[in-house]
Amino acid sequence: MLGTVVNVIAIAIGGLAGMLFGKAFPEKLKDTLIQGIGLTVMIIGLQMALKTNNILLVIASLVLGGIIGETIGIEEGLNKFGQVLEKKLSRGGEGRFTKAFVTTSLIYCVGAMAIVGALEDGLNGNHSILFAKSALDGITAIIFASSLGVGVIFSALPVFVYQGSIAFFAGMLHGVLSDPVVVEMSAVGGLLIFGIGINMLGIKEIKVGNLLPGIFIAVPLVLLVQYLGLS
Repeated sequence: MLGTVVNVIAIAIGGLAGMLFGKAFPEKLKDTLIQGIGLTVMIIGLQMALKTNNILLVIASLVLGGIIGETIGIEEGLNKFGQVLEKKLSRGGEGRFTKAFVTTSLIYCVGAMAIVGALEDGLNGNHSILFAKSALDGITAIIFASSLGVGVIFSALPVFVYQGSIAFFAGMLHGVLSDPVVVEMSAVGGLLIFGIGINMLGIKEIKVGNLLPGIFIAVPLVLLVQYLGLS
């Protein structure tokens, strides 16, 4: 859970810095830093994806996962859930704190990077994705806190619970899942992380959320290949 702990600290420090100095940071600097993190995210994703032992498994996982995700409408559902939750929690004039807390909590938690990063943290002890997310969240916390206030800092709490829970349960499954299964899950997740980097740079809008099932589809596909002796 080291990655999640670092992520929480980054949000808290970024939020505090945003309240104190946020307005002194020019927008061009913030944009440049986010672009730099986007490039780093792409490299991390490629490193993970290239560890695959069977690229056809990765392709099949993403295709089947994409069909499932698009049919269910995962990305659209996540967006609607965020909008509904924000409206409900912001109702009744709770004010600026609630708006800041809800908005940033959703941004930090509802996303493929949080899920894939926490899974990688729990399964492989690889914190690199969440470290990159921490840098990104820290910078955005500066931006949000400079305009929305102290509620941004408290959004670190749901991040800890959400990502920490995923990492914890993933760690429990590590002893059940074989190494080849974990490798291919990570490879599929790596491509999704690469897609997030593309989104961050504004190159092309990829519906990464709808491709998330591909990570889990990799499990039965690897087991099937092993059963048929094709690996």
